[in-house]
Amino acid sequence: MANPTSMPTFSTLLQRFFVEHLGHQRAVSPRTIAAYRDTFRLLLSFAESKIGKTPTALALVDLDAQFILSFLGHLENDRKNGARSRNARWAALRSFLKYAAHYDLTALPVIQQALSIPMKRFDKPVLGFLSRPEMQAILEAPDPQSWAGQRDRALFSLMYNTGARVSEVIGLRVGDVVIDGTMAAHIHGKGRKERSVPLWRSTASLIRGWKRRLEGVGDDRFLFPSRSGERMARSNVTQRLKLAVAAAAEPHPQLAQRSISPHTVRHTTAMHLLQAGVDVTVIALWLGHESPATTHMYLQADLSMKERTLERLQPIGARRGRYRPPDQLMQFLQSL
Repeated sequence: MANPTSMPTFSTLLQRFFVEHLGHQRAVSPRTIAAYRDTFRLLLSFAESKIGKTPTALALVDLDAQFILSFLGHLENDRKNGARSRNARWAALRSFLKYAAHYDLTALPVIQQALSIPMKRFDKPVLGFLSRPEMQAILEAPDPQSWAGQRDRALFSLMYNTGARVSEVIGLRVGDVVIDGTMAAHIHGKGRKERSVPLWRSTASLIRGWKRRLEGVGDDRFLFPSRSGERMARSNVTQRLKLAVAAAAEPHPQLAQRSISPHTVRHTTAMHLLQAGVDVTVIALWLGHESPATTHMYLQADLSMKERTLERLQPIGARRGRYRPPDQLMQFLQSL
């Protein structure tokens, strides 16, 4: 039987969780560390006001299901967190509790009960993506004669070609993108995983021209720097994309009514690959998805692909068109 006096304290376990488990064993990104840190800051502050215990006096058994539910309620009701943020905080706590269960067997019943708390369901927004003409207009919007315009053309083309996350593309070094021989971008993704994505000739040509403009810059320098030569900020990429969208809205006025972010470009890459008949497993590798479920959401979003599938199932001579439920009862069921 486990000796309660030999069990590590909550304080010790939490520090080990951050340093050994997250930092060394899982080697998570600094952004993940920061998100988990903020979650526990909120939790410890809540515990002090709720049960009157300082962080160092807190014990694992204090984190029972009732306390966790109160904390999650506090996030939603007092801090006005949405379901997505609430779930992200709970995921961080769950990760710690699963870790702690291996080291404090006396708290195991409390931990198991707490882990039974489910994630909160919420409606996921429909994925937004751009048509090919819209995407092309955005790619051609920056002025190729200016320094910033040439950079932006190469940047946006690489984003669309690779489907890279904005954090991945601004972190690329000059030596990460090969434009001679086998043309490819070697991307450092989430969880410190690397993937190589082939480049179109048009993308490689833009990168080649941009590299010439960066003549004399070493392979270890950022490929898409700011004016000062430092790494571009995420907000800077978002702002530059907004300028390109505004210019592209002249031939495509509908763009002015839409909210388009760097992640929209990533969604667009995925949808265009899917519509071109690329297998979903290849798309997952292309985008660097850890979970196949993440890639399958594009299948759910692509109405045109569903309509093509439906057409194949229709009898010969049947009138083609968008699916409509055959009667009122079916319409009711369809609306649920």
